[in-house]
Amino acid sequence: MGFMNLFKSFLGSNWGVHPADHKRPAADQPVQRLPMAPRLHLMLSQHVGAPARPVVLVGQKVRKGELIAAAQGNISAPLHAPTSGIISAIGEITAPHASGLPGMSISLDADGEDRWLDLERPADPYALAPMEIANLVAAAGVVGLGGATFPSSVKLNLGRHSSIDTLIINGSECEPYLSCDDRLMRDRAAEIISGIRLMLIATGAGAAKVGIEDNKPEAIAAMREASSRIGEVSIVPVPARYPMGSDRQLILELAGREVPSDARAADVGVIVHNVGTAFAVHNAICLNRPLVSRLMTMNGKAAATPGNYEVPFGTLVSDLIAFTGGLHGEVAKMVMGGPMMGTVLPHLRVPVIKGTSGILLLDAAEAAAFEPENCIRCGSCVKACPMGLLPLEMSARIRNGDPDGAVDLGLADCIACGCCAYVCPSHIPLVQYFYHAKGDLSARQRTQLRTEATRKLALARQERLDREAREKVEAAARRKAERAAAAKATAAVDTQKQGETV
Repeated sequence: MGFMNLFKSFLGSNWGVHPADHKRPAADQPVQRLPMAPRLHLMLSQHVGAPARPVVLVGQKVRKGELIAAAQGNISAPLHAPTSGIISAIGEITAPHASGLPGMSISLDADGEDRWLDLERPADPYALAPMEIANLVAAAGVVGLGGATFPSSVKLNLGRHSSIDTLIINGSECEPYLSCDDRLMRDRAAEIISGIRLMLIATGAGAAKVGIEDNKPEAIAAMREASSRIGEVSIVPVPARYPMGSDRQLILELAGREVPSDARAADVGVIVHNVGTAFAVHNAICLNRPLVSRLMTMNGKAAATPGNYEVPFGTLVSDLIAFTGGLHGEVAKMVMGGPMMGTVLPHLRVPVIKGTSGILLLDAAEAAAFEPENCIRCGSCVKACPMGLLPLEMSARIRNGDPDGAVDLGLADCIACGCCAYVCPSHIPLVQYFYHAKGDLSARQRTQLRTEATRKLALARQERLDREAREKVEAAARRKAERAAAAKATAAVDTQKQGETV
């Protein structure tokens, strides 16, 4: 930690990068609601933690908002039907991941009626107890919509176990191309502020600060107007710099607190949520409506109609593209999320999930790749790193087969923002090295855990065998003693009978 602080103090505020934002014309287009696809595919694992467990059967009719998969464990989230229809399958479909590997999903055939389940709204949402709010958020399947997809109720509950004084709302949306949060703040500011008020009640925090990058003046104005009578909520413009949306950067910028590398935000009295999450909390509490769709961005020069669309979960990306006018030219790269931290898609037949903030269809010029060259030791990656790390030294150790050396230099603090690779004049894929090393270390830890578990099982088995052997010896000894005692007793009886006969 001291090492990281040393470099942060050296770098000052000169961290991050300023990539071209490419947010227009998508950001300025009015929001459009996507037509319902004939079939939706809802991934059971589209959040941090354990996948949801199906509670429906093939052939079952469901209404919009009906529970179709329940949460498993504390870190999990339920799934609800995004429309009314019939469950047509429960099986595997390609997951929205670069690997192209399959994942379990529930397929739902829409009936065209889009009928909501009858849901009763609370009389006064703001009179609910903190635990009631958190429980309703959990039941609605709300997760972090900024990309992390961590179950929101878990973070809200931290307020009852930690001393949370400040709620930070992330409205920075610093990734290029993406503008769904910007559009949401412009159009639904009142609902977002309502969600923030409910979050304040749930966490017990006394104040909320909404950080919005200063390149979004319309969003700032709308949010200030909506919060003008709410004294606990303040709208704070922050510099337009990537990755300002990272939790640790936003906490430092808005609260002036640095989160230690081995700690959570709650440990310094802060909880961070996204503006999209606040909007979902409003819907969950005030309207009693679960999370079944989200606002997301369609962008890139290969997109025929860039814009922001309300999309039901489970919609295939191929259907999304067809509904928005198809392709404009040839796609060189398809990304789910932003270009810096998003996931490259293997093909278009993958479903939209809760963490899908955007679909980018990039042409050859936008997706241009360069052959990596040798490091010239310029230090650009060090200056750009928002965590104050030494990317060039970490990558050198990883290339030399020394991931532990990279850990010693702070690999665990890397947030994989991509700033180092973005500024590297030699086009070295630094982030890929860090992903690879983290994967190796994680695999090693899992192997160690399996080895330790196997060792414990072997010890337990040996202890059981030894105990059983001792018990057999003791039982044999008891039987021998019992036989000896019985023989002695019999002999005594015989002797007595002989005496009586005489």
